Amino acid sequence: MKYFLLTLLLSPILFSCSDKKDMAYPERMPLTESVYASATVQPDSLYQVYSAVVGILDKIWVEEGDKVAKGDPILQIINTSPELNTENAKLALQLARENYSGNAAVLSGIKDEIQAAELKLKNDSINYFRQKNLWSQNIGSKLEYDNRKLAYELSQNNLSLLKRKYDRTKNELETQVMQAENNYKTALTNTNDFTITSKINGKVYALYKNQGEIVNTMEPVAAVGRSDKFVVELLVDEVDIVKLKIGQAVFITLDSYNSKVFEGTLDKIYPRKDERSQTFKVEALFKDPPATLYPGLSGEGNIIIAEKEETLTIPKEYVIGESHVLTDDGETEITIGLQNLDRVEILGGIDEKTAIYKPEQ
Repeated sequence: MKYFLLTLLLSPILFSCSDKKDMAYPERMPLTESVYASATVQPDSLYQVYSAVVGILDKIWVEEGDKVAKGDPILQIINTSPELNTENAKLALQLARENYSGNAAVLSGIKDEIQAAELKLKNDSINYFRQKNLWSQNIGSKLEYDNRKLAYELSQNNLSLLKRKYDRTKNELETQVMQAENNYKTALTNTNDFTITSKINGKVYALYKNQGEIVNTMEPVAAVGRSDKFVVELLVDEVDIVKLKIGQAVFITLDSYNSKVFEGTLDKIYPRKDERSQTFKVEALFKDPPATLYPGLSGEGNIIIAEKEETLTIPKEYVIGESHVLTDDGETEITIGLQNLDRVEILGGIDEKTAIYKPEQ
């Protein structure tokens, strides 16, 4: 009974082997293995333009498609608060400088006090040493001597205090001037932030706001990128990313150019995986780009990871599972090398004289 069942199981296989239409032999031919990726054309150095301040869009200096140079104005935003802050900072700076070195300087008053204290100390010093000499000769009273000595010591202390006051006040005023200068520079910077300029030489590809609308720091207001250089963004499955290296050849087809193939070179591999699509982004550069390109043009890319001028291959549809083919001896294990969408490389298990059969679907 077991023998009868085995015969029934083998009979379809033997029948399919007898069908010559599904028989083939391994062939030697060139073989190229590549990694498929979806492709999107984008301008090089494309970036989203954000405003550093909140305000109302007062003027748009450019139109979509206009070329701009680095530093050219793109948008003008109005807000009266920064202008008032700038004026107040300017007034505070002028006052700080006037206090430090102007005609009504605080330091000049302390200098006058120091000069007066120095004169008083000189006078008290003369009186004290004169009285000291007299007292050493037992001339005069002890009380008069003590008073001269006390006046002299007080004058010394007063002069010392005034000098320290001068140094302390000078440092404070210097600090106030520097703080006022920094505040004024900050206010000027905030005022300049209301004019949004281009960071590169390129083209304005998008304007997201209209005149009169409110602009904030969270939403982009424009998109700017280079106009003379485009990159091809490719999304590669995580299974294939480890096979890629910078400099590998890339063959690109774009929907806008039908079946025409453009050659490129893999230029950059981004190391972070997109968790939503489970893909990695890589970039390729055209060797000879099309004459006309627009952001967002889509297509396909094939990144060449290995090539052989001649090797033994079979059609991919003849492979059973991952490493078997059907021969006259039944299922035979093979060793597979390179493979593309249509064919696989045979490294061992069968040769050119081995007939293989297409398995039933």
